[in-house]
Amino acid sequence: MTAPVLAELDGALEHHELVKVKIAAADRDERDGIVAELAERSGASLVQRIGNVAVLYRPSTGKRQIVLPRP
Repeated sequence: MTAPVLAELDGALEHHELVKVKIAAADRDERDGIVAELAERSGASLVQRIGNVAVLYRPSTGKRQIVLPRP
């Protein structure tokens, strides 16, 4: 995990709040580890993961675009 990758993810999450990330790893356990590390280091929550694609969510610190309903 490089600093430029994390910086780009941080910018995308700040601007869009919800992003898809495609993981190019052949081994399932390796993909799980990469997704977990991305979520942890970016402060995002893993919303969904299907195959090589993970969806991450983190509310914007400025203006929130996605407002989740309260249970």
